[in-house]
Amino acid sequence: MLSNLHTHTRFSDGSDIPEIYVLEAIRQGFFTLGFSDHSPLPFENTFALREENVNAYCQEISRLKRDFDGQINLFLGMEVDFIPGTGYPFSYFRDNYPLDYVIGSVHLVRNGSSHDLWFIDGPDPVTYDDGLNLLFSGDIRKGVTAYYRQINDMLTAGRMDIVGHLDKIKMHNRGRYFSETEPWYMRLVDETLDLINQTGAIVEVNTRGLYKKRSDSLFPGPDILKKIHTLNIPVMISSDAHKPGEISLLFNITEDLLHEIGFRELMNLTRAGWETVPLKK
Repeated sequence: MLSNLHTHTRFSDGSDIPEIYVLEAIRQGFFTLGFSDHSPLPFENTFALREENVNAYCQEISRLKRDFDGQINLFLGMEVDFIPGTGYPFSYFRDNYPLDYVIGSVHLVRNGSSHDLWFIDGPDPVTYDDGLNLLFSGDIRKGVTAYYRQINDMLTAGRMDIVGHLDKIKMHNRGRYFSETEPWYMRLVDETLDLINQTGAIVEVNTRGLYKKRSDSLFPGPDILKKIHTLNIPVMISSDAHKPGEISLLFNITEDLLHEIGFRELMNLTRAGWETVPLKK
């Protein structure tokens, strides 16, 4: 059952209007497609929805729901960027817009009380390196700890449905600064997984880093996925698509990996709410 709930359109940093994604999803035989453009932020940037365009975004997805009813299940979501003390709480978007779901993610890491932010995403590892040196004096352990602490704060700050690309902090690491098997790193992961387990949030298994060749493994990687399986935390597969042709990239190998680890179910959003669906072999 093809489904993807992490999709970015021209309303934020995607390449095309939403309808082009819908047509591609129908062509591929999708059952479900959800739109999750980046939430507005109170500072200039090149990737988020602008505040004045949020209503137009919601209206367009609502129109597509009506126009393609019976052909595909469409959902309106938003990827909310969590930055402590900056931006809008999850409740703001839930209360003011007709969202079907919310993805909570961290792309910009705050160093304590500083208002400067470490941008860990994007195509250029130099940005990652420069931010680490500027805000954390090159101390990767401090930087990674700040990232996971911010994820933990996000988990307790408000209700989200999905935790986005959980271990994205590794993306520009590529073995240069730390190993994901180091005890200090795994302790941070374990703390975060315990919180996720308490909140009941779904962890997305995000294929984008792998198909964009910016990461050597999925978000999250196999070691964390094994822990997630042991804790019985629900998962779903998403592509974090920024182009229509990306909506199902690497889904097959991801399903194979999850099955090998021991997963037998995925979460899926329906008009009646969240439900489990069998993971194909």
